[in-house]
Amino acid sequence: MGRSTKLRELIGAIKDKASLSKAALLTKSTTLSLLRATTHEPSIPPNEKHIAALLSVGHSSRATASAVIEALMDRLQSTHDASVAIKCLITVHHIIRRGSFILQDQLSVYPAAGGRNYLKLSGFRDCSDPITWELSSWVRWYSRYLEHVLSTSRVLGFFLCSSLSTVNKDEEEEQVSALTNQILIQEVTSLVDVIEETYKAPDSLHLDGDRLLGEVINLVGGDYLSAINEFSLRINEVAERLSVLSFGESVELVCALKRLENCKESSSMVRHRKKSSMETFWGFVSEMKDRLQKVYGEDDRMVMIGRRDRACESARMEERVLKAGDSVRFGSGRLVPNRFAFPILESVEPC
Repeated sequence: MGRSTKLRELIGAIKDKASLSKAALLTKSTTLSLLRATTHEPSIPPNEKHIAALLSVGHSSRATASAVIEALMDRLQSTHDASVAIKCLITVHHIIRRGSFILQDQLSVYPAAGGRNYLKLSGFRDCSDPITWELSSWVRWYSRYLEHVLSTSRVLGFFLCSSLSTVNKDEEEEQVSALTNQILIQEVTSLVDVIEETYKAPDSLHLDGDRLLGEVINLVGGDYLSAINEFSLRINEVAERLSVLSFGESVELVCALKRLENCKESSSMVRHRKKSSMETFWGFVSEMKDRLQKVYGEDDRMVMIGRRDRACESARMEERVLKAGDSVRFGSGRLVPNRFAFPILESVEPC
């Protein structure tokens, strides 16, 4: 196996040199930066210098940014090498977190219709050896995770975890309080999707200490804190509206909170510096679920109706126009002392 691995690395290095030479001859500096950031070299994450060079394209024309995104996606979806695929996904992740508005915009509209399997890697397999086979499961999971981040970003109207999305806390609370019940529940459910996917990372029996996966874990760990805080902000608003939620809305929220609560018992690659804060968070998730169930009672009936309710979820969530029956602000609820409130977490330390 050692000899075949060395041969594979040699072939990868030859491919990298050939691609770089071709790009140099065609004087495509952005292509050169992309190839240097996504080499076949295993276990080594993209060099920050090459990532920065790619991100700098976002400060040029929209056409140039579009060409970079297209080249990145072409490399991601045409490669059969697990290391290259992971590096391409890391590059996508950096664009989500640090890219300019133009670069993020081009990513959000490529392809024109997103959705599930947006990155088209659900069937990715690198069968070269046991290590790449195991790494392939990370490619499938990481692409699925980023698809959830992109989908949730569309729902929220801004890129989750992006450095460009820093909004004053009071302003964001005001914006959330103005959402209709339907949109608020859609945002809560979408954020639960991201948090839940975080807990589905593959086990890595033979990949401990892998620097490439370490980079993935650090990036996802940073997202986790942002997703938790965005969720907390919205679930606090839900707590203000308990008395005006419909039965179907309560069912949908209970189903989402149950999915989130199940994550507590899952093993996670994310380690938290402030475990007491997370214990408080999980306690509030459980408390909120119980409060929603008590509004109408009959837990079994809620679960049964919830399954039917999810079938019409997409149709209901298309209604983004405020109706007369939708309460927006609930002043009396906000004036009650000791009201239900999630804490905003301050730090997460990935393992």
